[in-house]
Amino acid sequence: MMVKFYYPDGDWCYRAIQTVHAIFHKDGRLIARAEKSDQSGFYEFEIVEFELIGPGARHS
Repeated sequence: MMVKFYYPDGDWCYRAIQTVHAIFHKDGRLIARAEKSDQSGFYEFEIVEFELIGPGARHS
């Protein structure tokens, strides 16, 4: 399963569900927390939307 994050600037990215720690509201913004690529901890970033994409789903 994958998570597709949409950033405020209109860009987007995919993350494996295993690397996503939390999605929450903070100061009126939607924030995602994900594992760093070197597995040394987590980082937070602002998003405007997200969707879960299951196995076999095709997205552009």
